[in-house]
Amino acid sequence: MEEIKYRRRIKPTDVAAIEEIVRASGFFSTAETEIAVELAQEKLELGSDSSYEFLFAEDAGRVIGYACWGLIPATMGSYDIYWIAIQPQLRGRGIGKKLLTETEKIIFEAGGRQIYVDTSSRQQYEPTRIFYEKCGYHQGALLKDFYAPGDGKIIYVKILK
Repeated sequence: MEEIKYRRRIKPTDVAAIEEIVRASGFFSTAETEIAVELAQEKLELGSDSSYEFLFAEDAGRVIGYACWGLIPATMGSYDIYWIAIQPQLRGRGIGKKLLTETEKIIFEAGGRQIYVDTSSRQQYEPTRIFYEKCGYHQGALLKDFYAPGDGKIIYVKILK
């Protein structure tokens, strides 16, 4: 693996890369994968008029991970991270942490004060929850049975400094 490079500008080829990464993760439903693709397509179509922002991690010109976030409407510096995902075979190498750190820097430089990210309470998502906790996020809320009976929504928060 070469040195990972980051870029903000979305390209048409990124839509397929996003779909591949999200689908290959094994975590997301078909509907969730479609949403990830829709956000990228909106950014391509609307450019700076889209409220979604992206950061891509590339190795030798190939997208290996990405993050998508946006300012929460009607707030002063509160941001949601909608997606952060890397190629499954690259997990455990610190790439996701570096991608998240780079995203946090961009949000902070844009005036972000706090970041929210949510995930499922299902056992399958335990590694995701551990990841966020290791990256300095704390559980801000648990909404029981949010996604489905027995599948709650856990909202993590990080205050930026």
